[in-house]
Amino acid sequence: MISINTDIAKEFISDEAYTESLEKCEEAFIQLKDKTGQGSEWLGWRDLLKSPNDALLEKISSLGRDIRNNADIFIVCGIGGSYLGAKAVIDALSPHFNKKGPEILFAGHHMGGKYLQELLSYIKTPKQDGTPKSVYINVISKSGSTLETALSFRMIREVMEELYKEKAADRIICTTSGEGGVLNGLIEEKGYRKFIIPEDVGGRFSVLTPVGLIPIAVAGIDIKTLFYGAVSAFNKYEGDATEIVKYAAVRRALHEKGITIDVFSCFEPELQSFGGWIQQLMGESEGKEGKGIFPTVAAFSTDLHSLGQFIQQGTRSLMETFIAVEKPISDLKVNSLEGDHDKLNYLAGNSFHEINTKARIGTTEAHKDGAVPIINLSLSSLNAEVIGELIYFFELLTGIFVYSLGVNPFNQPGVEDYKKAMYRLLGKD
Repeated sequence: MISINTDIAKEFISDEAYTESLEKCEEAFIQLKDKTGQGSEWLGWRDLLKSPNDALLEKISSLGRDIRNNADIFIVCGIGGSYLGAKAVIDALSPHFNKKGPEILFAGHHMGGKYLQELLSYIKTPKQDGTPKSVYINVISKSGSTLETALSFRMIREVMEELYKEKAADRIICTTSGEGGVLNGLIEEKGYRKFIIPEDVGGRFSVLTPVGLIPIAVAGIDIKTLFYGAVSAFNKYEGDATEIVKYAAVRRALHEKGITIDVFSCFEPELQSFGGWIQQLMGESEGKEGKGIFPTVAAFSTDLHSLGQFIQQGTRSLMETFIAVEKPISDLKVNSLEGDHDKLNYLAGNSFHEINTKARIGTTEAHKDGAVPIINLSLSSLNAEVIGELIYFFELLTGIFVYSLGVNPFNQPGVEDYKKAMYRLLGKD
């Protein structure tokens, strides 16, 4: 379950500004539901929750189990929405150490030669017992031609064919468009397994399609519970979206007041990668036509010792969204030591969750006093169902907020600008 508290943020806006924004956001939600807004052909991320494909979920779950039983390494090759959503869920729900199943590695998300060279060397190096590593790769790209991903896949594919010869095709899974694109040509030629990215779902909204579900299933996470958590959120907000529309309205009123940065602050390190997914989802959706709030991520309490000073007393152009988990995800408590040389016995018996919670509350008080508008977002617990709810929550919030600005949430013309310049400099026609 997700709860939102906008009380602190509302202290920084007038009633008139909030009322005006609320009207805009209510209109935006209607646009979203009725598919009358710009880019409405990209609303498939809502439709797939309206009509769940249980057969596809079972097929992906089965594939995930097979790979977990047979792989030492599973490589996710993709960039942007092709990997951020999967990484967010995997990092949120997996143990930090002693993970079971294959080592999950990422490639194709940058063009760092050193990283790729070391990855290629790593997968070719035999295990300690002298046997070769069992490697599988899932390449994810709708067009198949995104340079970062295509370059990495070219290099990894060559190594896979060197290691496994004609059986390499059994270890390569392509998630791509139904037809057309570079990967479909390779699939026909090589016989790779294929999963389809729905044509009406953009990359940053694709985590609940095979794009995100395959890596998440390989990580051993229950994708059915995750998916139906999102379905639950969809049904809830279709019935009553008041809570999320009000959140969008507060954010819009702050935008109109001149707030240009939203710091998404997590006190649980497990949610840091989820912040990275939010950053792409919102940044690529709203940053157009000179509008939008720049999303950035802070990992607290770590970043209180780096960014905390600026948030507290720097330029007053930012807001902050705290994401907290109410139910403890650890039962570790502070021990009592004889002598109390470090003077920490006053915390003895307190759980780390309790200490972390006090740190969050204290930070909230300090930042409010520093004139930072704050929104508090609470998760009842950290599990697959709640993370599924959270995925749809932010997808819906993004659609409503961006439509309320009069902007198309689903295109990314600025990304295409950099690609054109890069390809020109590389000498591509």
